[in-house]
Amino acid sequence: MRISTNQLYDQNIRAIMDNQSGLADTQQQLSTGKKINRPSDDPVGTAKVLRMTEELASLKQYQRNNDLVTGSLEQQETILRNITDSVNRARVLTIQAGDGLLSDADRKALASEIGQIKDEVFDLMNSQNAEGDYYFSGYQSESQPFVLNAGGPGNAYTYQGDSGSNEVQLSNSVKVRSSASGQSLFEDVPARRNFTITNNSGITVDEAVVAGQGDFDTFYKNNYDPLTAANNNYRITITAPNQVEIQNLGTGNVVATKDFTSGEPFNFAGIDFNLQGGTGNTLDFQLDAPQKKNIATTLHDLQQALNNDELSDAAYREALSDALVGIDNGLEKIAFETSSIGARLNVAQSVYETNLDLEVSTKEARSAIQDVDYAEASAEFAKQEAALTAALTTFPRISNLSLFNYIS
Repeated sequence: MRISTNQLYDQNIRAIMDNQSGLADTQQQLSTGKKINRPSDDPVGTAKVLRMTEELASLKQYQRNNDLVTGSLEQQETILRNITDSVNRARVLTIQAGDGLLSDADRKALASEIGQIKDEVFDLMNSQNAEGDYYFSGYQSESQPFVLNAGGPGNAYTYQGDSGSNEVQLSNSVKVRSSASGQSLFEDVPARRNFTITNNSGITVDEAVVAGQGDFDTFYKNNYDPLTAANNNYRITITAPNQVEIQNLGTGNVVATKDFTSGEPFNFAGIDFNLQGGTGNTLDFQLDAPQKKNIATTLHDLQQALNNDELSDAAYREALSDALVGIDNGLEKIAFETSSIGARLNVAQSVYETNLDLEVSTKEARSAIQDVDYAEASAEFAKQEAALTAALTTFPRISNLSLFNYIS
């Protein structure tokens, strides 16, 4: 086959250029440490590397989220434990206040300490993070959740946040609640269930008080009708000198019949009655509507009762009973949230460790695709360099071959 001079030159120049290009590519790989320096090097590998890089960026953000939510939850846990310790102290003082031997000075001393605990709890309920956001305001994190309702109706301390709670994404499929609304945690605490005497026909009431709160609560839960108010009204009728009948005025049903002696106590649904009257006399009472009272207001009302010298013994005992139930219900809410925080911290830790494992495996997979093998690349570079040197050395000799060199 005849090869023209132009073909000879073109082929050799093309070979030299190809060797130079390959040598430059290998040199770039060695200098960058990457096998893929542009999409054309490996289109499929480039797509995989991009997806893995995006996944690593997401994992990094999730880890930042995890650090933030863990710090926030740990801070909230500390706040709730401090509130629990303070309220438990208030509970001890409430029980102590029931001692009938206490003087007015003793009560006022207890009231003073209850007031200090109240102020501490109020301050903790308005706790803020390092950025100045309130933990327990719901979505209104820039607004103070609890404020003093001085002289106003209702609770002494009112909530002005909302019922929202924030969530933080810790992985593609896991979200963790990062805060609790003060509405559900502190505000929506059930107050003590009670009843009210509404009408009296010929009966003298020596005593009518909830003595067995557990029995009364059970009766209340089973019978209170939030839709039909009439069904919450009851009538005690002295049907005979030795018997009373308790009837639901709304339904007309007789709910109980009790032995009765005028001037002697009897119990119905946890309520101790001591009544004086004769056959045909009646006493009406109703189940009070359920109320909610935050723990700060409960402590405020307790302090007021301890400071009130004019309060009757019956009213004083009722105030202490209200405080004990309110404290216990508040502590139950806080304990539930503290337990929930512990569970969420465990989830966050587990997800954090899983994300670390995913990060390591993803980096290894990405490295296998894009990172250069220096031993292999160095050997390839040496081979390409030798080929280029050979091409550059032999081409001048071949290009000088001519028949004219042999004509003498």
